[in-house]
Amino acid sequence: SAQSHALTIHRPLRVHQVEERFYSVDGTPADAVHLALNVVMRDERPDLVVSGINQGGNLGDDVTYSGTVAAAREAAMLGVPSFAVSVVARTDFHFDGAAAFALRLARHLRDHPLQSRSLLNVNVPNVRAHELPEYRFTQLGQRIFSDEVVEKADPRGASYYWIGGQELGFTRAASSDLQAISEGFISVSPIRIDQTDYDLLTRLAADGPDIP
Repeated sequence: SAQSHALTIHRPLRVHQVEERFYSVDGTPADAVHLALNVVMRDERPDLVVSGINQGGNLGDDVTYSGTVAAAREAAMLGVPSFAVSVVARTDFHFDGAAAFALRLARHLRDHPLQSRSLLNVNVPNVRAHELPEYRFTQLGQRIFSDEVVEKADPRGASYYWIGGQELGFTRAASSDLQAISEGFISVSPIRIDQTDYDLLTRLAADGPDIP
């Protein structure tokens, strides 16, 4: 959890074949995709990479920290269409609903491929396959967290910390992924690899070349 797009570069990685066509990697989610596409499947790359199903939602600002989304992003960066899928729950996960929607989406993307260097982030309510709601195409929302950091002391008196404040809610926006999930819909958010703020770039260029 919260691995983001970390790649392991200071120690060797190992790939283990669990059974035919099933492999594990002792690294991060992005490591796994990188090795899958550049080593295991180098000579026969897949048509699509699906990352997940994650236990818990990846909504709004979560995508910055999410290893699940990063795995899909790594695939898109390497030229393979991809999406990440998560089931929004904390316990008692029902994966069959998210799996059923992921299959529908994969079949759709077969005939309607994504543009290069883009991916989809999918969040599905915690329901059974026969209970799947409608979906909405959404933008990333913004969660509101407390800035709490818990400080403790170990037996030797040295301080250590737990990061992770409580969720207080989210910024209301009709088209956001958080709003869609709160209303019981599936959220499908398009994400681009290019993180350039083009509006700000235009304003900076209009102000002239000199920074006082």
